[in-house]
Amino acid sequence: MADEAKARGNAAFSSGDYRAAVGHFSDAIALAPANHVLYSNRSAAHASLHDYTDALADAEKTVELKPDWSKGYSRLGAACQGLGRYDDAVSAFKRGLEIDPGNEALKSGLADAQAAAAAGPSRGRGAPPPSNPFGDVFQGQEMWAKLTADPTTRGYLQQPDFVKMMQDLQKNPTGLNLYLKDQRVMQALGVLLNVKLHTPGQDSGFEAAAEADSPAASKPDNKPPKEKEPEPEPEPEPMEINEGEREVKERKAHAQKEKEAGNAAYKKKDFETAIQHYTKAIELDDEDISYLTNRAAVYLEMGRYEDCIKDCDKAVERGRELRSDYKMVARALTRKGTALVKMAKCSKDFEPAIETFQKALTEHRNPDTLKKLNDAEKARKDLEQQEYFDPKLADEEREKGNECFKEQKYPEAVKHYTESLRRNPKDVKAYSNRAACYTKLGALPEGLKDAEKCIELDPTFSKGYTRKGAVQFFMKEYEKALETYQEGLKHDPNNQDLLDGVRRCVEQINKASRGDLTPEELKERQAKGMQDPEIQNILTDPVMRQVRKPMS
Repeated sequence: MADEAKARGNAAFSSGDYRAAVGHFSDAIALAPANHVLYSNRSAAHASLHDYTDALADAEKTVELKPDWSKGYSRLGAACQGLGRYDDAVSAFKRGLEIDPGNEALKSGLADAQAAAAAGPSRGRGAPPPSNPFGDVFQGQEMWAKLTADPTTRGYLQQPDFVKMMQDLQKNPTGLNLYLKDQRVMQALGVLLNVKLHTPGQDSGFEAAAEADSPAASKPDNKPPKEKEPEPEPEPEPMEINEGEREVKERKAHAQKEKEAGNAAYKKKDFETAIQHYTKAIELDDEDISYLTNRAAVYLEMGRYEDCIKDCDKAVERGRELRSDYKMVARALTRKGTALVKMAKCSKDFEPAIETFQKALTEHRNPDTLKKLNDAEKARKDLEQQEYFDPKLADEEREKGNECFKEQKYPEAVKHYTESLRRNPKDVKAYSNRAACYTKLGALPEGLKDAEKCIELDPTFSKGYTRKGAVQFFMKEYEKALETYQEGLKHDPNNQDLLDGVRRCVEQINKASRGDLTPEELKERQAKGMQDPEIQNILTDPVMRQVRKPMS
């Protein structure tokens, strides 16, 4: 992964292994060629190796990829300065300051480049380094980069007098002997030369060489200047990943604040303000899809369903790219489905909403989403019935069914009665007639269900009781059939079909009580009795099971 290679490059740079850092950053660039930070990092590594030509190429690529990033111009200026192209360096630092006027590192680089340019005409590529043997280690932005990378000298950069001394050395490296007794300067020089120098006395050979440059070294002046300049901002970590991460973190924090402000506005029903805050949060951080789903919720409340759906689609797409929490993706899909339901005007309009709810449930099985799905399916069914409702056509279909019934074409009759009921779901006659067909076909459970629907729709419809009693009689549930007939007689006492039904049931019940049943009838009644829930409860009772044990 590019991030892993970049991290290895950071570690190598911080340890002073710049060639390894270049290799790691090159690996990262191969994986993420559009990442401007990687080119900037590699430019810093090249510059640390004094390979300013490659440093310049990477700096130019950084600026090309991210022209509004001031750090790129800092890299560009440092590379130009390393090549002796001071006018180009001045131009680069100025361009960076146009983007970030308060950047102290750019200001310092500009001052160095202007001083070098004023010292003589701009030199071309490959200009000779300064005559002072240590002068080049103090030149350009690399000095600040190296000091920032070292954990010890990084702390010194917070001390104004140390920063002032290093700035003086950048302007006049020959004055190094003035600061050699300051352990911080020695430590910094060791970091810049990539050698261990803890105190001046620990590396006498180096100290002697340094002192040989000037007899005045015996009287160093370590006093800080009376008038301190404003503390310059230390050069950031040479690996801009730190700066980039800090910038991302700040943007995310800002986005969260915008989200909270949007939530507060939403609770106050100030929807326009809420949208503004959520929109700003989206602009600041496109890796948190909750900003999109929250704005979608506002659009939903405002009745702007198309906008709500667009935000939800974006949230789902972005969420899958980022592998966001599946619950967040499910929330976006549920919100989209809700908007589609709100827009539905006919039964077919519910189909995309139902499909969206089903997708949401595959992401996360949420009870609220499941309820919305069930409600949408019911609403679609109700609308289908309303759209199909036509009493006139229902009567025509019922008459066709009657003709088929008379001709004993019972399956065809069932089809016509079913179509009649689709056209008019509350026609008790159609239910009654279909129940009669089911009875003729031996589909007794279906016939019983239709007969019960008759009674449910119209408790005074005597034909419903006749149909139900007949089905129960054929199922040999004589006691239940008798109750059904008797219930029907309460509404129609003189109905002959009901009276005949009562008589038939009484005959069968009396026959059973006298024991006049054939072996087949007796066996069948015993089997039905064993299926009775009350009998089952008795037989499974622990006490009853103990009683039956000796009998077995």
